[in-house]
Amino acid sequence: MGNGRLRVWIAGGGSGGHVIPALAVARELVESYSAHVRFVGSARGMETRLVPAAGFSLDLIQVGQLNQVSLATRVKTAGRLPLGVLQCVRLLRKFRPHVVFGVGGYASGPAMLAAILTRTPRVAFEPNAVPGMVNRWIGRWVQAAAVNFPDTLRYFHNGHITGIPVRPEFFSLPPRPTDAPPQLLVFGGSQGARVLNRMVPQIAADLFEAVPGLTILHQSGARHLEGTHQAYLQSTELRGKWAASWTVEPFLDDMPACFGAASLVLCRSGASTVAELAAAQKPALLIPFPQAADDHQRRNAEVFVQAGAAAMLVESELTPERFLAELIRLLTDPAALAEMGQRARSLAHADAAAAIAALLAHFHS
Repeated sequence: MGNGRLRVWIAGGGSGGHVIPALAVARELVESYSAHVRFVGSARGMETRLVPAAGFSLDLIQVGQLNQVSLATRVKTAGRLPLGVLQCVRLLRKFRPHVVFGVGGYASGPAMLAAILTRTPRVAFEPNAVPGMVNRWIGRWVQAAAVNFPDTLRYFHNGHITGIPVRPEFFSLPPRPTDAPPQLLVFGGSQGARVLNRMVPQIAADLFEAVPGLTILHQSGARHLEGTHQAYLQSTELRGKWAASWTVEPFLDDMPACFGAASLVLCRSGASTVAELAAAQKPALLIPFPQAADDHQRRNAEVFVQAGAAAMLVESELTPERFLAELIRLLTDPAALAEMGQRARSLAHADAAAAIAALLAHFHS
């Protein structure tokens, strides 16, 4: 293969949870090792927008979905898999990377299979408590793996707990003033979460009544902005007495600052979200997304609950009464929230990108 400059091929994508940490590792590889990094992904993923915007080259392959789709789609995807693997073999032989870094998502499977066929070293990244389908398949055929949770090590050969790369701003937030009025931050990721958009407005007036001085900052997602805003306005009290206590935004640009201002975060439990909560030392009420592949959001949330770093409510069991009672319980106990935040920070990994980059650079020989 030859020495020369370190070459790393980053494979996978789909959601921001796959792409954003991969980009953080790519930047670390360039800055610390002067590496030549290329990405491989699919036309259906967020990588088509985020990777070129970050200044990296992106190869696209044909690949379909296998998880949580119809039998017909799975058969179609399986039929296309050899073509995707062949495309990856050609790209691998052209780029000749020292290591392939599989981050999960659509393109990760064909790329990692191609790496096995070409005997190219492979490192897997698994941010969730339970690996996705591709990483479960190839977990024993990798030279190393970077994981976020200790329990995930058992799925991989030569696993390392590195954590998930998180923007440094989350780690450097100033302490929230103890005399600041309580604030609830509500968000369901960049797309919003329908259950939160529907249910928080239903209970908001009662919540304001029970928690003196409370304000709510609610990220709805762009598609759900009008519907969520109207849901708040359906309440006479929210239009009148409490009109100044709530704000709905389609998207929050400075999420670290929003975390810093919040006394409690109400959100989903995707891997990147819980990593940000840990970095920001923020207590949370987690509502796992029930359709997440392999129910990984629930498993992520359970790790935080077991550590005393968050509370969790399961969406299928969620009623307005139970939701309201849990929020009141949390928001009226600042000491408990502070303890949850400290426990969350114990799950954080400030040097995740550097640790993963060092793991990859080990294959430069």
